[in-house]
Amino acid sequence: MPRRHLGACLGLFLACLWSGAVAASETALDLALVLAVDVSSSMAPAEQSLQRSGFIEAFRSPAVHKAIARGAHGRIAVAYVEWSGADEQTVLVPWTVIDGPDAARNFASELKRQQAGMTSISGVIGFSMTLFADLADRPARRVIDISGDGPNNDGPTIRPVRDHAVAEGITINGLPIQIPGMVSAWEFGDLDRYYADCVIGGAGAFMIPLRQADQFPAVIKTKVLREIAGPGPPPLVLHAGAQADCLSGERRRQEEEAWEGEGNP
Repeated sequence: MPRRHLGACLGLFLACLWSGAVAASETALDLALVLAVDVSSSMAPAEQSLQRSGFIEAFRSPAVHKAIARGAHGRIAVAYVEWSGADEQTVLVPWTVIDGPDAARNFASELKRQQAGMTSISGVIGFSMTLFADLADRPARRVIDISGDGPNNDGPTIRPVRDHAVAEGITINGLPIQIPGMVSAWEFGDLDRYYADCVIGGAGAFMIPLRQADQFPAVIKTKVLREIAGPGPPPLVLHAGAQADCLSGERRRQEEEAWEGEGNP
């Protein structure tokens, strides 16, 4: 073989080795998952406690440990964020790589609780997008897991922010909380439809309504398992008809403020 051809072949071979090494180093996680937990004033203390306990139980579960191990890399990164108003997001547990049962249990032990004011789903989506940029390792998938009991009523309107995140390749899943007896003035019966039409989006996006307090552990575990496993069936279609009003939270807040401005209690 002529020396120039040999040199060309060697160069191509080394280039292939380099590109393979770069690809391997770029994707070292099966999933980067932001757990975005609503702590706004509409969340009753009982809801807060049940929600927190559900995530703790999920990450202590052997089923979740096995699901992580079955991934191509056997490693995921999880961050736990509590959110309320547009500028009120707190990272309680920063990016934590979970690569086995001990790491998962350690993550669960770090979960805490607080409570704040308004409800800005758009704010926590934007905040979560900045968290993904801070990851040292590149994940194969990026997912924001949003749980809450009310519509967006603070900060940017929800759909443009949701659509921007989806355009960046991020999946947003939802856990609308609709438990009878824990309903505040900000909540409304069609929260599941609101999440389906206005909040979730991206590849394999789904939401699971939570309507009974004793469902918290099972529903959160199921949701986390689905997120670790990757895209599943098409999104749930609740019913035919007009889409939910994605500005309902903002309108309700304006009505409340106008009512109070007229001197009403």
